[in-house]
Amino acid sequence: MIPTHIEHIGIAVKDLKSAISFYENLFGIKCYAIEEVADQKVRTAFFKIGATKIELLEPMDADSSVAKFIEKKGEGVHHVAFAVQNLADNLAKVEEKNIQLIDKQPRKGAEGLNIAFLHPKSTGGVLMELCENPNQK
Repeated sequence: MIPTHIEHIGIAVKDLKSAISFYENLFGIKCYAIEEVADQKVRTAFFKIGATKIELLEPMDADSSVAKFIEKKGEGVHHVAFAVQNLADNLAKVEEKNIQLIDKQPRKGAEGLNIAFLHPKSTGGVLMELCENPNQK
């Protein structure tokens, strides 16, 4: 598996509106999209910085994985997402290398991407997300 680029860096925040304001003021750039990802119980906001995006993640439910992350570790970097092609094939290859998968099959994520997460217990403590744009084959 060879990633094409870092797709985004996910940052867990308690208050999306305040975080958007902070990033807009700090970098002088505008948030270009806000989206709710119902099955993950998060609201997201995106900023483009060069070829990479920053994804802010606000929990919509105390039961969400992002809410639990914030409760345990506080706000901050939640995950690093890598863009790949042939996500399903790459998940099988990753599993063959005894890397623990959170998602054994791709699922829909923000911005229409197909996504899957790798467990931080087998990736040196970093929650990794693999992303595939289904419109770029």
